[in-house]
Amino acid sequence: MPSEPQTDTDLNDEKPIQLRWIELLVALCFVGVATLVIVDSLRTGNAWGSDGPQPGYFPFYIGCLMLAGAGWVILQTCLRWRSDGGRSVFTEARQWRLVLKMLVPTGLYLLVLAVLGIYLASLAFISGFMVWQGRYAWGRSLAVGLLISATLFLLFEIWFQLPLPKGPVEQWLGY
Repeated sequence: MPSEPQTDTDLNDEKPIQLRWIELLVALCFVGVATLVIVDSLRTGNAWGSDGPQPGYFPFYIGCLMLAGAGWVILQTCLRWRSDGGRSVFTEARQWRLVLKMLVPTGLYLLVLAVLGIYLASLAFISGFMVWQGRYAWGRSLAVGLLISATLFLLFEIWFQLPLPKGPVEQWLGY
C-alpha cells in the first residue's frame, strides 16, 4: 500500500532532538579525547624530571581537566534530566536534517581527502555541493571546482612551497 505524502502538520509531529543527548554526546567525545591525551602523556612521561617537566607533564594535567569538565557536564545533564523530565529541546527534527545535510558530506570529504588528496577531494566536494545544494549544472560546477582546486594548488604547492596532502594523481604528475 503506497504511503501518503507528508504534510506540514505531519512534519511538525516529529519528535524533537533532546538537548540532553547532544550534551552527553559532546561530553563523551571530550572523555575520549581526554583519555587519549592522558594515556599518551603517561607513555611519554608526565613527571617532573631532574631537568624540568617531562614531555607529557602539562598535557597530562590538561587531559585531567578535560576529563573532569566532561564528567561535570555528564553529571549536570543527568541531574537536569531528572528534574525537568527531559523537556529541553536542542532542535527540531527538520532542522537537524538540515545540519546533517552539511555534516555528512563534510565527513565524507575528510575520508576522501585521506585517499585522493586535498585537491581532488576539494574538486569533488565543491562540485558536488554546487550541484546538490545550489542546483547548478554539472559543467559549471566542475569548472568552478577545478578552478578553485587549481588555484589552491598554485598557491600552496608552487608559491608558498607548502605541501598539502596529495593523492595518486598528484604523485603521478610528479608532485
